[in-house]
Formats: sequence, C-alpha cells, structure tokens
Amino acid sequence: MTSVNTTPPSTSPRSQDGESYRLSLPNTARSAGITRNFLTSLLTGGPHHGVIDDARLCVSEVVANAHRHTRSSLIRVQVTVGRDQVTVSVADDTLWTAPTTGGTAGSAHSDPVREGGWGLFLLDELALAWGSDLCGCCAPSHKAVWFTLAGDAGAAA
Repeated sequence: MTSVNTTPPSTSPRSQDGESYRLSLPNTARSAGITRNFLTSLLTGGPHHGVIDDARLCVSEVVANAHRHTRSSLIRVQVTVGRDQVTVSVADDTLWTAPTTGGTAGSAHSDPVREGGWGLFLLDELALAWGSDLCGCCAPSHKAVWFTLAGDAGAAA
C-alpha cells in the first residue's frame, strides 16, 4: 500500500523516461470509457500487457472522479510507457485540492459491497505509487492525479 503524495516522487509523469501519449477530451460521461480504450490500445501487444486490467480500472476511477467532482470542460490524460513502469496522469481545470482516501461513515470503505466511491482506495491497492500534482499543462493551481503501475518487466525483477 502506498501513501498519498502531493509532491511527485521520481515516478511522476514529468520525470519518467519513456514514450508519452496525450489525450484531451470533453468532460462527459463517456470520458472514462474513451480513456480506457486509449490506454488499452497503448498497452496491448507491448511489454506491459499484463497490467492492462489494473490500468483500465485505475484510469476509469480517476477519470470518473474528474467527471463527477469537477466542472472542468476538458479532461487531459497523459500516459508515459517506460521500460519498467506505466504512469498515467489525469488533469482537470478545477482549483487545486489534495485528494484523500479518508471517508465518512457512508463511504465505500465502510460498506464493502458498495459499487461507487472506491477510486482512491483502488489506486492505493493497485498502484506502485500515486499522488496529485499542480498541473504544468494548465493554468496555475489546477491539478492532476497520477498513478504508476509496475510494468511486466518491473514485476519480474
């Protein structure tokens, strides 16, 4: 399990070597599905094929959070495919607030059969690291939530 980092460690998208791909899309209910397909197309047949399911789940949750909890007109996704890991960053145009996994009495962790509200808990369980950052591609004080998954090559090491 990892902790929430508001300052990106060396696994942040800005410091990871590899091929980077970007997707900008309108903030709609279809955004999570489109982003899942984009990420799947990047990872299929490559060295990180084994993390596709975790990557799809994590990106779905982060994009769905941006859709549900912001009024951002655009969602920007950056995927960096490195030799040993895959890092995904999801940015929106809302003012900065640090995400937390803390919940209330009705939150997902207090009701294990609840379908919604698991986003950041899933990142905590599945990601090698995750956090939030001020987004360099947007106006100051706007945010990105990112996560890094150990790729197949990294998992074998």
